[in-house]
Order: sequence, then C-alpha cells, then structure tokens
Amino acid sequence: MKTFSKIAKPLLLALPLMASQAPAAELDIEITNLTHGIFFTPLLVTAHDNSVDFFTTGSAASAELQAMAEGGNITPLVEANLEPNAIHSANPAGGLLAASASVNVNMNTGDLDYLSIVSMLLPTNDGFVGLDSWSIPEEAGTYTVYLNGYDAGTEVNNELVAEGTGAPGTLGIPANPGGNGGTNGTGVATTEANETVHVHRGNIGDIDSTGGASDLDSRIHRWLNPVAKVVITVSEEATETAQ
Repeated sequence: MKTFSKIAKPLLLALPLMASQAPAAELDIEITNLTHGIFFTPLLVTAHDNSVDFFTTGSAASAELQAMAEGGNITPLVEANLEPNAIHSANPAGGLLAASASVNVNMNTGDLDYLSIVSMLLPTNDGFVGLDSWSIPEEAGTYTVYLNGYDAGTEVNNELVAEGTGAPGTLGIPANPGGNGGTNGTGVATTEANETVHVHRGNIGDIDSTGGASDLDSRIHRWLNPVAKVVITVSEEATETAQ
C-alpha cells in the first residue's frame, strides 16, 4: 500500500539571464516506526533511476532482498545498485529503530526520480518494511506515505528464535531485540504456500513463555499495517548550466 497526502508549498526561483536552471530535488525524509513491539534493522534509503527495482509484490525476491529480509543485511542491495544509478543513506539510525522512534535523512537526489526504503522487521523470519520506486514529486511540498510490512516469501514463518543466525536459507528468527518473547515453541508453520513477495500476515505469537507454537508474544509482537510513516519534504536546489 502506497498512499500519500500533500501540503504544497510554492517555491520561487530567480532565473539569471544567461543561464538555464536544472532543478535537483532536495529531500528531508522522516521515518517513524508505527508498531508496538517491532524493531527495524538498519534502514536503507535509496534514490535511484528506473533501472533499480528492490522488490515487486507477486514476484520472487532477489538474493539481495532475501539477505536483507532474513538477516537485516543491506550490503548486497547497496553493492548491486551503485552510482550513477542510485545513491544511498545506509543505516541512518545507527542501528535498530525501536517502536515509536523516528529517524531523519537528508538527501540530494540530483536527476534521480525514484525513492525506495527497506528494512527487516525484528522479530520475524523474513518480514520487512518496504517502499519500492516511489516517484519523487516535481512539485515542492510535504508528502506523507504509509508503508506496509511485507513477507519476502523466502522462509517459513515458524516464529522460532534462533539467535546468532540470519544467513539466507537458515531457518529461524535471528534475534528478538526486546528480549520479551518465549522459548521452546514447536513452530507456527512448517510450509509456506506463497513463495513470492507479499503483504505479511503479521506475527501470530501466543502467550506461553515456555512452550506453545511460537517464541513470540502475541501481546507485543502482533501488528496491523501500516508499520511505518514516512514524511518527505521536497524542495529544489537550482543547478545553473551556462548556455
């Protein structure tokens, strides 16, 4: 789901007589974790052209997306989309972004037209918050976008915490940063019917701290979409090109 509202703010630019103006968008981006008890792993905020596509619902996840969604590793996504096709702000929060916390990113996008944001959701097996190829408005103003939690479709959602893992293909939740779950769960699921990127069903959890099906607490780790709010302020910096 990608919805937005806009509060337009006119921006006046003086035009020199012997120069043309090529506007470059300056973005101030505020990302807020809207969940009750879910952490965002290091965020990746990327401005890019139309050759970059982080994920598509209904399609299989790339190996780079899988590494991020299962273990929070954003490095493969950065390396796969280097300049001039993209510019990145990697890990702007300096680590995990807790529930209700926010982080700001300032980015000059040059002539890049799209914005994408991804981060793993912890504790989940392969859940992530995502914005893919949002078209950066040409009109200056403030835009609000609400982001869903997605399932990469690459790992069974067994909801069992296996600390120290997180490598692609290794089953289990790599960590529960809040330390507020259970142990000795039997597993919520053993198969995953949808192996493409899709809207996450949310953690199921239970309230049995020493058994049950899940190692997650349904009173803490459940969520309903959206899971993030992104407020994007677009201004323009004129770049003069001599005629």
